[in-house]
Amino acid sequence: MRRILLADADAFYVAVARAVDPEGAGRATLLIVGGSRESRGVVCSASYETRKFGVRSAMPIARALRLCPDATCVPVPFKACVQKSGEIRELLHRYSPIVEGASIDEWYLDMTGTEGVYHHEPLAATAERIRSGIRDATGLTLSIGGGTNKLIAKMAVDRAKPSAGGGGVVIVAPGSEQEFLRTCTLADIPLVGPKFQARLAARGLITVADVLRLDPDTLGKWMSKRETRWLWNRVHGIDDGTVAHRLTNRGISRDETFGKDLLEDEDIERELLRLVTRAAADMRGDGLCARTIAVRLRDWDFKTRSAQRTLPEAVISDRVILRVAHELLTGLRNIRRVPARLVGVRLSGLAAAKATDQIAILTEETERDRGLSHAIDRVREKFGSKSILPGGITSAP
Repeated sequence: MRRILLADADAFYVAVARAVDPEGAGRATLLIVGGSRESRGVVCSASYETRKFGVRSAMPIARALRLCPDATCVPVPFKACVQKSGEIRELLHRYSPIVEGASIDEWYLDMTGTEGVYHHEPLAATAERIRSGIRDATGLTLSIGGGTNKLIAKMAVDRAKPSAGGGGVVIVAPGSEQEFLRTCTLADIPLVGPKFQARLAARGLITVADVLRLDPDTLGKWMSKRETRWLWNRVHGIDDGTVAHRLTNRGISRDETFGKDLLEDEDIERELLRLVTRAAADMRGDGLCARTIAVRLRDWDFKTRSAQRTLPEAVISDRVILRVAHELLTGLRNIRRVPARLVGVRLSGLAAAKATDQIAILTEETERDRGLSHAIDRVREKFGSKSILPGGITSAP
């Protein structure tokens, strides 16, 4: 019998922002993490007190402030979040031999076969042990859900979180999956998004129990075979996914929402240069290299477009990453040249930088490129992040 836990850090970005700035964000009960009050960005996270006003993640900060005018707004402390996430992951390895990072603030633990280690105590008691250990070591709290597979653990942790009125731990005992699922709505199932919910609701299907009353043939009249099989397995608590070692950080993203929409290509390219410089430096600081480079544009009418390219070999240098990003941006702009409100860059296909020890044959990156990038990083580490910048940034008005 599998024993799977999902540990989810409570209001992770808010907690880290408060730890980084105890005199500012740390004193704010009503807190929004995502940018300044004047920015046109979106909410990354909000304190539980702020959420009571209707503030939610991905909501424009301007709208969030209309709902909660007294809230304090702070930028996302990216580096601190990555560092704290890594600390929690390392600590979780003390409790389970297999830890899988599902996101920067979520980790699956496979506790199968560890019963003897914990003297056959209930899984809920082990989960409480883990919560206490992480809280004592990091000051952050976790909510933990558990069951016989990842699906049940994910749905259980949603019940355990403070925002749901949970007490921090919810474990679904083996054999009680159907009883648990009958208390859930279809919207509670991961990946059942708003559009799918609307299609199901049109057939009178709102809760898991609504679907359980039907047979697969009836469902198959309303959706594809693939959707029928997928939904049937979910409402019956079936999930064969395994917990596997995987880097939490699957990509490094940086984006900027402009205070005023930008129309000129050179203005947008200057912001892209700034973002590439930050993202590439952070990637090298983590000892990583990237194969895939992506650029994202959000136009004045909120239409979001993106393009990406995967290189034959991983790279680390600003020059090569910027060249690819520039070409991707040019392609997007040629398709639709309208005012832009956001530009972003994402580096993924990450691997340990030792993979670049030898000269790249299939890319244009040279040893000089790498050496120069590392030299610049050392200067910034010693004299500050703004001590040496690309000319395209420093010459900007």
